[in-house]
Amino acid sequence: MSIFELITIFETDRNQPPESINALLDFYQQKYITGEIDIIAYRKIYYYLHRQGAVSSHEFEFA
Repeated sequence: MSIFELITIFETDRNQPPESINALLDFYQQKYITGEIDIIAYRKIYYYLHRQGAVSSHEFEFA
């Protein structure tokens, strides 16, 4: 799946473009949590977006 496909799905569902790549990742995390995509699809999307620089709002950094 390409970034363009991921964005198109987001835009179709939300009727607006994602504000950031992080918002795109959060969108697909929500789809996984609600059972709309399976773990295999989610992992592929997660690793792809993470390599593009996305950071989940659920990730924490401790100093």
